[in-house]
Amino acid sequence: MYDIPAPMLAKAVAEIPDRPGLSFEPKWDGFRALVAWDGTDVEIGSRGAKPLTRYFPELVAAFARLLPEPCLVDGEIVVAVGPPGAQHLDWPALSQRIHPAASRVALLSTETPAMFIAFDLLARGDRDLQAEPFAERRSQLEDLLGGVPDPVHVTRATADAAQARRWLAEFEGAGLDGVVAKPLDLPYAPGKRTMLKIKHARTADVIALGYRIHKSGEGVGSLLVGLYDDSGRLRNVGGVAAFSNARRLELVDELAPLVETDADGAAVTGATDRSRFSAAKDTSFVRLRPERVLEVRYDQLEGDRFRHTVQFERWRPDRDPQSCTYDQLETVGAYDLADVLQ
Repeated sequence: MYDIPAPMLAKAVAEIPDRPGLSFEPKWDGFRALVAWDGTDVEIGSRGAKPLTRYFPELVAAFARLLPEPCLVDGEIVVAVGPPGAQHLDWPALSQRIHPAASRVALLSTETPAMFIAFDLLARGDRDLQAEPFAERRSQLEDLLGGVPDPVHVTRATADAAQARRWLAEFEGAGLDGVVAKPLDLPYAPGKRTMLKIKHARTADVIALGYRIHKSGEGVGSLLVGLYDDSGRLRNVGGVAAFSNARRLELVDELAPLVETDADGAAVTGATDRSRFSAAKDTSFVRLRPERVLEVRYDQLEGDRFRHTVQFERWRPDRDPQSCTYDQLETVGAYDLADVLQ
């Protein structure tokens, strides 16, 4: 079996670079996966320490059946939902696939089967390709997997920055979350941020609903924020984190006048819903009166919540909390996933 390295990573940049020597790809919103097939066994490594092999038995079977020869492939595991002609990636359906019960894993492998999107080739047979430039690895990837059917796909790629900008605008409607730029002349660099990623940058005015204490036990670890829906209900839409040590302590004092208290003067607390990713985490938070507005930066909406942790931009004392509604969020046009996979 091949030794599975740490995946090569990407650093964020504000816009698609327009210079020669780059290959652009859609940025898939799924689980990063390095697939090793030695001709007998399949192993699926992840970006973290947890192997993914047991959670995707349908992909393990597909790799053993479809991969033409032993290889080590870098890519993304995704789940698509929707009828033909209107399919899109679905993060909640994908996240449900990580389940401790073997019976549940087996059921979901048929109810929400996954696909694998290949975008790099690290080894082919006895040949280690990691030291080769990406241009060669991409050529080898297309030669090896270009004719392999669903659920294995080779990601689209272009050297045209204008085409990449169109992808950035259009493919979000199919559930993708940006574009990746890869230098054609660089070798594979495990754990290094040698690729570039361009994601959608948007802002929204949201209401501070509460805060969690930092894991150190001191200061604000994250702010919970919300928006009003069409019925006037205030909904939790995500969290704001990444404060400095000093700022975490300052926020406790800043937010103290907004803390809800009970009849005895004690702070009122609540708890957010747990997921299998937060099962071991403290989900309690200190409730705040919904009176303070802040502007945040976000990249994508997933259902009625922000897809990722959002970034604090500034306080907005000029904004009325009642004006913080979903209406301000950009609506993304639908785009069929099948057109991205071509």
